Parts: sequence; C-alpha cells; structure tokens
Amino acid sequence: MGERKRIGLREVRALQPGGTVWDAAVPGFGARRQNGAAVAYVLFYRTAEGRQRWQTIGRHGAPWTPEQARDEARRILGDVAKGTDPAAEKQAKRKVLTVAELCERYLADAESGRLLVRGGRPKKPLTLASDRGRIEGHIVPLLGRLAVATVTKQDVERFMHAVAAGETAHSRKTKPRGVSKVRGGRGVATRTVGLLGAIFTYAIDHHMRTGNPAHRVRKFAENRRERRLAEAEYGTLGAGLRQAEATIWPPAVACLRFLALTGWRSGEAVALRWQDVDLARRTAVLPDSKTGRSVRPLSRAACDALRAVPHLGDGALVFPASRGDGLMLGFKKFARRIVVLAGLPVDITPHVLRHSFVSLAADLGYSEPTIGALIGHKGHTVTSRYVHSADAVLLAAADAVAWRTAELMGESNTAEIVALHEANAAA
Repeated sequence: MGERKRIGLREVRALQPGGTVWDAAVPGFGARRQNGAAVAYVLFYRTAEGRQRWQTIGRHGAPWTPEQARDEARRILGDVAKGTDPAAEKQAKRKVLTVAELCERYLADAESGRLLVRGGRPKKPLTLASDRGRIEGHIVPLLGRLAVATVTKQDVERFMHAVAAGETAHSRKTKPRGVSKVRGGRGVATRTVGLLGAIFTYAIDHHMRTGNPAHRVRKFAENRRERRLAEAEYGTLGAGLRQAEATIWPPAVACLRFLALTGWRSGEAVALRWQDVDLARRTAVLPDSKTGRSVRPLSRAACDALRAVPHLGDGALVFPASRGDGLMLGFKKFARRIVVLAGLPVDITPHVLRHSFVSLAADLGYSEPTIGALIGHKGHTVTSRYVHSADAVLLAAADAVAWRTAELMGESNTAEIVALHEANAAA
C-alpha cells in the first residue's frame, strides 16, 4: 500500500493529484486526491469471506477532519470484525426500490390485469385512471424519493396532513386546450392514504418490505352529507336537461337523464353497451359492475330514454364519447356543465342523483332489499333472483320510482302516473 504515516492536516494538504497516503495507526485507512483539489478519506478492508472492499468515508472538510475520519474507520472495522459488510450494505441502499418505482410496478400490474381486487376481478379503467392521478399528483411528489423499506407511519401521517393542507395542489396542461387540476383537502388526503395502504400491501405481498406503514393511520372523517334533490330542484334539472340538448354532447345529456331515472352509478351507465340491454324484457345485464355481475330491471321511462339514443350496433356503447371509441371519461364534466346551465348548485353530482332515486323509492314505501335490487347495491344479492323469479315486482317498483322522478322533472304524462300508482295499489 505504499508509505504509511499518521494522517494529519499536513499530510492531507501535501497530497498531489492522483496521490494516496495510508495511515500508520488504522490499517486500511487512507486519504486520496484524484485530479481535482478535493481529498477523500477512504477505507480498504476484507470481509469475513475474504472479499476486498473499498469504502469512501467522506470528503475532507466539514464535517470530516483526519481525526473524525480515523474514528469512523475504526467503527467500520469494528462492524467488519462482527461479520457485517458496510460497503455492500451502502451499495445496496443506493439500489433500493423507491416509492416512485414501487408505484410504477403497482400500476403496471394493475393495468395488465395481474393485480386482482375484490371478487377476484382486475381494477376498472376509471379506477386505474383515478389511482394514477393520485399517485402522480400526490404520492410521488411527497414520498417518491423515499426507500420503500424505510417509510414509517409518521411519514404517512405527515403526507396525509400535507395533502389536506393543499401542498400538492396545482394545475398542469395536459392537451392543447386541456388543464388538469390537482386538488388537495381532507377528502383527497383520506382517499389517497387508502390507496397508499393498498400499494404497501402489494409491496408486502412481493417481499419488498414487512409491515404496512399506512395501517392504523387515523384518517380525517369524511363528513359525507347525503344530499338529495328537493322537488323544486327536480323541476329545474328537467328544464336544464331539455335546454342542454341543443348545446351539450347529446349522449352526455341522455346519460344524466338515464341516471336520474335509474339510480345507477355513473360508471355503470358510461360503460353500458347495447349488447347488454334487452328492451323487450326491460332488463340490463352488467357483466362487471362494482359488485360483480348484476342484472337490473329497467323502467318504461328508462327504456324510452334509451330508445332516444342512436343504436350504433350491439357492441357499441349506449352513451359514446364525443371523440374516439373509448368510454366517455369526461362525463362528470359534462354533468357539471348541465347542472351549471340549469342554474342548480354545483354540489349536485351523479352520486346525488343516485341517492335521490333511493330516497324517492323509500318515500314510496319500498323495502331496502327491493331498493338494493333496483340500483345494484353492495350486499344485496336479490337482483338476479328477483329478475328471474319475481321480475314483475321489481319492474313495477322501477316504474313507480322512475315515473315519480319524471313527474318531478316535468317529463311525463301525469295521467299515466296516476294510472300507474292505482295499478300498483291494486296489486
């Protein structure tokens, strides 16, 4: 190894480019100067298996002095004597998987269908788009550089409060005329921590770490207020739908009207294809709803709404997008435009229409199992049973709720409604 001296400031300052001086007190400890002016303290050692290792302790200057670097060399050699390999561990940490890399692996498996969720089904495209938005908008900016194995519960709690405070909120251009707005807030923070928990569960399943740092993180209460339309708002919505037909993408208008008449989830209507609709039997089969395969009764009013939409072929979407052959991913924006055009409060969303349908059904005296069957609610398996063995009961219920909705929206014949109510009472 060449000449050995007890390394001090004089020896460090005397080093020439390309020169190395080795310490006389600690074997393998030295100071090196390469082509520049910087001097680095290094340690050469052999592992218990006889492998040679080089480890850089640090550059001369704050904080490293010859004495501090020598003490660090002694500490490292002590670890080596115990059978560890500090240089290999340091190199492994550099190659460790980051949260950003974990998220990309998670999304890749989810998008390819290899990641199965409830019911053994892959995630739906809309869910995947939402996951990617939360990952790119919140998780990667705040946690992306952290090593997966080192993330703690405290990291996740700080992350949640940062998102809630709006630290990740921003706008970015996505298309020549498109802008994506990333919003913060407590609701976003709570839902994103839920996704983060799923991502770390994926990491545990693939032996990337032990323990889930998102578990038992106390989340914000969502304070969800179950909004329903007032009777006057139904009338305003009906007028807004009729007005929107001349200025807004017609399938989007038809889809919002269909949701008001059925109580379906917006994603179910957007993904509906003609091959899954039987207007003669007044049923629709959803092969892959949120709760799995679901058979839904269709009211006469809902069927009339579907007949008003152009039939582009059995394999075509009932409510197609304004561009391309894919799903109408911008439906919620269309719905918001219709609501604004009608002069209604902006908190009226497709989910509010679903809850309003449920509330109207309850007002009419229908039981929870019947209502659950009408809207495909989770936990109600009566849908397929009713349609196959007691379809008249469900169809009558669907008719009654839809006609009451249409009546309030000013889109039905009152005499027909009275006759229908009388028929139901007689039954």
